Amino acid sequence: MLRVPDVAKDDLAAPKLKRKDYEKELRKLQVQLCHLQEWVKAKKLRVIIVFEGRDAAGKGGTIKAITEKVSPRVFRVIALPAPSDREKTQLFLQRYIEYFPAGGEIVIFDRSWYNRAGVEYVMGFVGAEEHERFLALCPQIEKYIVDAGIILIKLWLEVGMAEQERRFKARIDDPLRQWKLSPMDLESYRRWYDYSRARDLMLKATSSKHAPWHLIRSDDKRRARLNCIAHLLETIPFKRLPDERVRLPKRSKKGRYDDQKPLRGLTFVAERY
Repeated sequence: MLRVPDVAKDDLAAPKLKRKDYEKELRKLQVQLCHLQEWVKAKKLRVIIVFEGRDAAGKGGTIKAITEKVSPRVFRVIALPAPSDREKTQLFLQRYIEYFPAGGEIVIFDRSWYNRAGVEYVMGFVGAEEHERFLALCPQIEKYIVDAGIILIKLWLEVGMAEQERRFKARIDDPLRQWKLSPMDLESYRRWYDYSRARDLMLKATSSKHAPWHLIRSDDKRRARLNCIAHLLETIPFKRLPDERVRLPKRSKKGRYDDQKPLRGLTFVAERY
């Protein structure tokens, strides 16, 4: 059930995708995402896309590539903070359910209920018994989600140890990206093998026929984004709807006046550029 990329292929040593080629292919895929968006709206589909992976695996950049040319009313991104004291007493999935899609929506979870199998388990926020219970119940709960008519897509971005280290160091040196580093990120970096074991347990226990995991190698961010979007377009069946020709109407001249005059004397931002 679990599709793992073939590591025997020399895909990790593939030459880096040039920016021009990447942007050309990305635009093609983003056009298709716009067609998908119209189909989802017209057919009132409900879609959940779960993004998981190690810190610095490229989840945020991939999600941005998916969503930057589509409507945020259709593609909604959910990135929840650490649970509050009240939320800690709820069912593990409860705080996520309120963000599940209505008809015509695609909800992208930037990390999800699988926190319980990852950071919460590795950092000791939940015990072994609770962790085992989550792994046992999760496929059953996801069966209810799928049986309710929701399309559930689960993606794991797999970044290598050396590349994760390179990205962490780049964040430390870049003031525009330092905010991405938290004490929890640094602790996850230290516990690489603990996270590896937690990953393996999670993938084995929760990759089911109705909700399988699909892995994306993300050492090359550009290739990962393109591969991810291509996979989504293949996974969500859609057809291109007929384009409606849009024409700008004539502006009415009724009530015409000098609409710039009232702005004179008001304070505008200084034009520094």
